[in-house]
Amino acid sequence: MANKQFKLTPEELRYMALLNTLTGVHVRDCIIDNEFNRIIFVVNPEEIGQAIGPRGINVQRLRKILNKNIEIVGYSDKLEEMIRLALVPARVKDIRLVERAGKKTVYVSVEPGDKGIAIGRNGKNVARARILLQRYFGIDNVIIA
Repeated sequence: MANKQFKLTPEELRYMALLNTLTGVHVRDCIIDNEFNRIIFVVNPEEIGQAIGPRGINVQRLRKILNKNIEIVGYSDKLEEMIRLALVPARVKDIRLVERAGKKTVYVSVEPGDKGIAIGRNGKNVARARILLQRYFGIDNVIIA
């Protein structure tokens, strides 16, 4: 069950409008992640290709305009599907949700060769999954196994 109790900043709304104008894609959400100097856009899964553009042209354009890394992620209101979308291209094998002392942790097991992809350089991919799952599902931690 997705949790939609968050407010977008004027800056995030501007970025969403920019991506929409550039691609015609309905942008569901935008998250500015200063730690990794990136903007994460959330779009409907069927519009990811259109948002990225042929050979990533739209992502490259936005990166130049905004001087930040651009990441485009599909959205789902189902926890398991959202985890898979947040960790693409890693192949997810199994997902386990554990709740202890009011904290929700998701343990995600991926194909052995995909562990590095799922975690990402300096943990940036697992951090993206954590941000998205906290925002939409109230998940406190994501652990890649």
